[in-house]
Amino acid sequence: MKHHSYYTLTVSGLVAALLCVLGPLTVPIGPIPVSLMTLALYVTSYVLGPRESLTSLAVYLLLGAAGLPVFSGYQGGLAKLAGPTGGYLVGYLFLTLLCSTAAEHTHRRAAGVLAGMALGTAVLYAFGTAWFMLETGTALWGALSLCVFPFLPIDLGKMAVALLLGRSTRSALEKAHLLPEQCKE
Repeated sequence: MKHHSYYTLTVSGLVAALLCVLGPLTVPIGPIPVSLMTLALYVTSYVLGPRESLTSLAVYLLLGAAGLPVFSGYQGGLAKLAGPTGGYLVGYLFLTLLCSTAAEHTHRRAAGVLAGMALGTAVLYAFGTAWFMLETGTALWGALSLCVFPFLPIDLGKMAVALLLGRSTRSALEKAHLLPEQCKE
């Protein structure tokens, strides 16, 4: 289906561009900064299907790995991807897959979407924190204190905002007939 292929390419490119703009914007609170990436990925996962969400994120990660300054703090390159916070960048793939799949399979019902976001975030935390521990030699409790505990209330707030933004964005796109039939509920 040619239309769907064009749609996937176009939407994935636009969302990847949005991720490239939002990715570098951070508030440093320790070795892991607060960023808008999880919010952007929650919304993207709600609005789009897994294919478009993952394609967008993969393009973003490839651009960053190639050296474009799209990662936190306007950094890029393989060193950033392989560094102490690289596990979170790779973990975004799991977050996006779980969030978008949950949204799609639960017909974007709030409880199912929030469960997908919570599960995806837990996997992101686990993957990113384990990677951080391996890279820095930090013990589990210390890593949790740096990499997870400060982010729990922030990410819960992002989930609530993403549910509202995702619902209104998807509704607007449906009314404008900008979602293909395969992506409609």
